[in-house]
Amino acid sequence: MRMADNTVDCGPWTGCAVLFLQSSSPGVNLLSLYKDQQGKFIIFKVIKLTLIDSAGGLGGYEILKVHDADPHLGVEVKFMDVAACQQFLESYSSGAVRQAFSQHACRLLALPQELAVETQLKASTHILDLCLDKLELCLQHIHFSQPERLRDDEIDHLEQQLQNQALGNTTQPTAFPQEESPVPSNCFKFQNRVFEDRMLTAADVQSFSNGVGRQWKHVGRVLGKSCRALKGPAIDNLAYEYEREGLYEQAYQLLSRFIQAEGRAAKLSQLVKALEDCKLTSLAESMLDIQP
Repeated sequence: MRMADNTVDCGPWTGCAVLFLQSSSPGVNLLSLYKDQQGKFIIFKVIKLTLIDSAGGLGGYEILKVHDADPHLGVEVKFMDVAACQQFLESYSSGAVRQAFSQHACRLLALPQELAVETQLKASTHILDLCLDKLELCLQHIHFSQPERLRDDEIDHLEQQLQNQALGNTTQPTAFPQEESPVPSNCFKFQNRVFEDRMLTAADVQSFSNGVGRQWKHVGRVLGKSCRALKGPAIDNLAYEYEREGLYEQAYQLLSRFIQAEGRAAKLSQLVKALEDCKLTSLAESMLDIQP
């Protein structure tokens, strides 16, 4: 089969795919394991070793995010080399990805028998499992699915922990700085109070748009640190495009675009943190229904 061209429009070939993983073995929940601090590192190492096996080494790709896609664990991978992407697709099609993940998980989690795992591979809205016999089409879907976010800070921490382990530096038992008091993984802390985290809703968008006023740009730039869709001229373009509609619509479009780009990862905690960074604590309190 002809190899896809490694450059498109004189630029480097890039693309994005999301690998969804779910254990079908009794007593093993990958999502729950990843939410545990110790389990998080082990599962990340399993994912990393699986990619090394299936994409032909360490180069040509990077993990951008590992996220909750209940009941699945979602792994967003950016490919920067068409050969690595093609090798991964061939490994996935042959079942080698599933086999490698199962074997590494069995070894690192000390399971009594090989892990049974179900997988799905998507590029944007395209389910690649349905067209694995058309490798060129899969590569095209992945190339057209460009990542809209930078690599998560959490992934940076996990990569660093892997490097430390490889160098024999295992003095630090966990990868992340701990809060003074433990906060459940589905919660966040604001003004020394714990709130349940959740996806942003239409009501949140309205509350934000009503209260943020002229500060919507500042909030957008904070959110843009981790959201590619709000980087560069995106915010100024929104300001120009919706200037006639006024501040409410500009703020509304900003947060709507953030939610569209981040999907299930667009959480209340992110917006509250951005408001806090912009000294808009009163709006954050209002959105959290904190009484003065």
